[in-house]
Amino acid sequence: MGFWVTTLIFLLAGVAASLFTLLCCNRGPSTNLFHLTLVITAVTCCWMMYAIVYLAQMKPLINPILSGE
Repeated sequence: MGFWVTTLIFLLAGVAASLFTLLCCNRGPSTNLFHLTLVITAVTCCWMMYAIVYLAQMKPLINPILSGE
């Protein structure tokens, strides 16, 4: 799977989680905004962790040293 496909999956998961939060945890405008902020922050943090790990594997800082035996 490519980087953009997985990014799209994270985007769809964020939209689905946001809709689920709005439908199931409807307790008022202030609480809804707080829950929505938490969901968006969680999805963004998970995506950033995925992106950093994925991109770090493309250009590693340390090259492996092969033994010449």
